[in-house]
Amino acid sequence: MKKFVPILVALLLIFIVGGITVGGMLIEKYSYSEERADLQEYFGVEGNQLAIILQDERVEENAILKDGVCYFDLDTVHKYFNDGYYIDLNENIMLYTTALTTTKVNLGEAAVYVDEVRTELPYVPVYVDSETVYVAADYVKRFTNMSYEVFDMRVQVYTEWGTRTVDYALKDTAVRYRGGIKSEILCDLTAGSEVEVLEVMENWAKVKTQDSFIGYVENKLLENTSKGQGEAYEETPVTDYVEEEYTTQQLERKVCLGWHAIGGVGGNDTLESMVENAKGMNVIAPTWFSLNDNYGNFESYGTTDYVDRAHELGLEVWGVLDDFNYKLNYDSTVDVNEVLKSSMFRGFLIENIIDEAMCLGIDGINLDFEKVDAESGEHFAQFIRELSVQCRKNELTFSVDNYVPFHFNEYMRRDVQGKFADYVIIMGYDEHWHGSGDPGSVASIDYVSNGIDKTMEQVPADKIVNAVPFYSILWKTEGTTVTDEYLTMINTADFLERVGQTGVWDEETQQNYYEWQSGNALYQLWSEDEQSISVKLNVMRAKEIAGVAVWRLGYGTPKVWEMINAYVNS
Repeated sequence: MKKFVPILVALLLIFIVGGITVGGMLIEKYSYSEERADLQEYFGVEGNQLAIILQDERVEENAILKDGVCYFDLDTVHKYFNDGYYIDLNENIMLYTTALTTTKVNLGEAAVYVDEVRTELPYVPVYVDSETVYVAADYVKRFTNMSYEVFDMRVQVYTEWGTRTVDYALKDTAVRYRGGIKSEILCDLTAGSEVEVLEVMENWAKVKTQDSFIGYVENKLLENTSKGQGEAYEETPVTDYVEEEYTTQQLERKVCLGWHAIGGVGGNDTLESMVENAKGMNVIAPTWFSLNDNYGNFESYGTTDYVDRAHELGLEVWGVLDDFNYKLNYDSTVDVNEVLKSSMFRGFLIENIIDEAMCLGIDGINLDFEKVDAESGEHFAQFIRELSVQCRKNELTFSVDNYVPFHFNEYMRRDVQGKFADYVIIMGYDEHWHGSGDPGSVASIDYVSNGIDKTMEQVPADKIVNAVPFYSILWKTEGTTVTDEYLTMINTADFLERVGQTGVWDEETQQNYYEWQSGNALYQLWSEDEQSISVKLNVMRAKEIAGVAVWRLGYGTPKVWEMINAYVNS
């Protein structure tokens, strides 16, 4: 028996050691980790940076805490809060334009200027560091309904409010980085503490604490979630900022605008002949004003006599301001983008065009800037805002001409136009254009219809005017060479009779199509005529937009004007 004692002792020791090991493993497996997360790493910040918690999500951008003030970089402000802030680093100012005013701040100065009246602020609204522009959260709130609260290493921001689900901790516990007892601890949660429940899973709930830690708590440790219930809480929206009313100067009926190509002061004498057959037209837009340098100066062909005669004919006059009709005796390198990117030059142009409009007694301004490039999109948007303020103050109707919307011209900011302008005019042509070398329709029905639909995504229908072409393009192809020439609607029928051609109706474009061979040349014509215009007007009527414009006066037939008259009065 004695010889078995050592064996039994050894076996007992093995069982004890094994039990201790297994027990330790079980304790390790089922015990709660006390490891705490590195919060700087968790929030992804360093130094004076603040993680931005927007609604219930950590966004990738950071804020800055400087002198006790929370700042967002300008790109973040534009992306998440308000894209109306305009920076001019050449003049070291930031502008914000509303319906009736433009507020200015000088970079680094603790003050704002509203209509040149200075008001001191207890913080610096805007500063620049290493070419990055930072905007104070309180200054963002000046024009934006939002709330924010700064905590250690993070700032909680709300821009939307609704119903949220809340719950309460049943006992002291921890909020963990992930759903699992071995996950690192983000923060401690005392019994009775309120959390917002973001998502409920099988055993864990994703929650946000009142100081904006987003992590996980076991369902069994939450009062309502443990019972499969939730408590709804209705949030109170922030309504501190009340936006000024964007009043409009609009006609009481559909717009029917005709562009009158002037070409010089002498062109004003053609007013009566241009409108002789233009039944239903209520607005004439003479091409009077054109930039002639890079500082905001412009040429004017306007006369009060023309305005008086137009008014006697029952027409409003919206003078056209363009960026391409300047005369070669001026600077032939006129670049509208140079004017737009300078706050001083924009202001100079606006002041003088408004003065000219008031002196002439016109009823509105039609802006036709067609050489704006992508880099000047935000400058163009600010120009729209600033010019609209002065038009509104002086009771001038403000309309803006646009190409048909495509991804490559989104920088024209039709969303801004739709808010600040009275009318947004689609130049519903140039699907195929003079000199393009690509034969096709000037304005097929899909091109027109899609252009209206895309514009309606950003502009209210009661501000949209679609312009139709009173011309076609005759295409001539010889081998690989393509040339073209314009045909006005009024002379197309005579031309086709001379060449002895009869068209066929093209269902795809909803136009009469002509094609013939002469020698080695192939001729093609997608004709704009009474039939094609009728289809376009029907589409416009169905979409209930604000009206029609025509390019240009002097090109249309009496019959097509009868159709436009019926549309305007429908």
